[in-house]
Amino acid sequence: MSQQLLKFLNELSLNNNKEWMDSHKQRFTTIRGGFLKNVEVILNKLVELDPALSDLKPKDCIFRQNRDIRFSANKMPYKINLAAYFAAGGKKSVGPGYYLHLQPGESFIAGGIWMPSSDVLKKIRQEINYSGKELESILSDPAFKSYFGEIEGEKLKTSPKGFDGDHPYIHYLRYKSFIVTKRIPDQDVISENYVNLALQSFGMMKPFQDFLYRAVEEVEDGSGLL
Repeated sequence: MSQQLLKFLNELSLNNNKEWMDSHKQRFTTIRGGFLKNVEVILNKLVELDPALSDLKPKDCIFRQNRDIRFSANKMPYKINLAAYFAAGGKKSVGPGYYLHLQPGESFIAGGIWMPSSDVLKKIRQEINYSGKELESILSDPAFKSYFGEIEGEKLKTSPKGFDGDHPYIHYLRYKSFIVTKRIPDQDVISENYVNLALQSFGMMKPFQDFLYRAVEEVEDGSGLL
């Protein structure tokens, strides 16, 4: 089924229009259903690792295929990937989450917080200020670093307000996003080994996620506290 998934997404990238999608609706429904089953497997195992995700339903973790093109220069109506996001509070959570992205030649697994609001970013920086040594220990752990490499995300060119340039953890304080990623080769998507890779990756990044959880635990997401 996952071989068909990549084939479908590749064809969609070449025929990104409503007429083509409508004529392949049943095919897409079947492929999306297979992906949903694998998302359910991942979620069930992930809840054992991170009980904060226990309220999630598999269908709520998957993104819609339609793109919001109202304010975009790119007017292609459909995303050319299948993706799922696992986060306490759902896809609109302000806290850290686990992300799975399937796309021909560009599949990957990620975790952390992408472009948080100024309030959330302030709390993360406060936590780095208080516990930067802990974050450095997590990110510099040989197994973690070998698996994920360096933390990713846009950075300030100067020091954030309230922090000196000689702060011992200024390197981390300059980040505006806090993300770690792991690429998935196409053959692992085709074989559906991406399910195991996702669970392995999510397990590896758990200490990093816990650090971010603690940083934002008092931020309200509109439905209560994370």
